Order: sequence, then structure tokens, then C-alpha cells
Amino acid sequence: MLSCKKNNDSSFTEEKEKILQLHNLQRAYHFNKDSVAFTNQLADSFISVNRGKLNRPTKEENIARLHQYFSSVDFVKWDDVAEPIVKFSDDGSMAYTIVDKIVEVTFKDENGNEKNSSTHFIWTTIYKKYGDEWLIETVTSTNEPAEE
Repeated sequence: MLSCKKNNDSSFTEEKEKILQLHNLQRAYHFNKDSVAFTNQLADSFISVNRGKLNRPTKEENIARLHQYFSSVDFVKWDDVAEPIVKFSDDGSMAYTIVDKIVEVTFKDENGNEKNSSTHFIWTTIYKKYGDEWLIETVTSTNEPAEE
């Protein structure tokens, strides 16, 4: 059991590996177009902050949104620009990551022509520990077109 004393992040090496494993699974879920597995990483109280909007989607809404997105694109790249920053609360019950990533996809436009899109995302994911399981409470994301 973790104490409430101040920590340095080196005391959470094993937990950091668990968080990074979840992060790497998210990449696999994108390439495998697995909206259900991805959604299973989200807490019931999940909050999304994106494009200036705060949303509290249900599990079903998240699955539907991800399914629609995954069905409309093919992932070429979902790659970290730098290793994610992982930090923990003093008591080890919460953690956050800061992710810097390039996402490149192909898709068909309205005329059926294949197009490419590359976006540079930076986001913060807040995780909460439920028993032995980390779940995503909140994601706050920014994005801009990637430089070619």
C-alpha cells in the first residue's frame, strides 16, 4: 500500500510502466480499429475537453464516436514525438500523462479520392486508480496541422 508521504516519481516505476502500457495499447487500438477496447480504458465519469468543448459522453457514445472515426480513416502514423511525461499524485491514486504525437491518416474525400492528413496533437490524460486498474478520467487535447 502506498503511503501519503511526498514521493518522487522514481517510487512509482512499476505504476509508470502500467500507464505507458495503456498508452501503447491505445496506439494498437487505433491501428486495429478497436473502439470497444479503447473505450474500456475510460472511467464511467470520463470527461473530454477538445476543440473548446467539454463533453461527458456515455460509454455507448464513446464507442459510436470512435467506431465512426476508425471506420472513416486508415492510420499511417500514431507516433510519439517525445516520450510521454508521466507524473503521479503524492498518494499514488492519480496520474497524468502529457503526450506529444503526430497522427497521420488516409481517408476518402467526398469524390472517393484518397487523401492524407497529418495532425500534431498534444494532450493531457488524467488517470485514476480503481483497485489495481488505471482508468482514464479526463483527456484535454489540442491539435494543429502537422508541418510537412
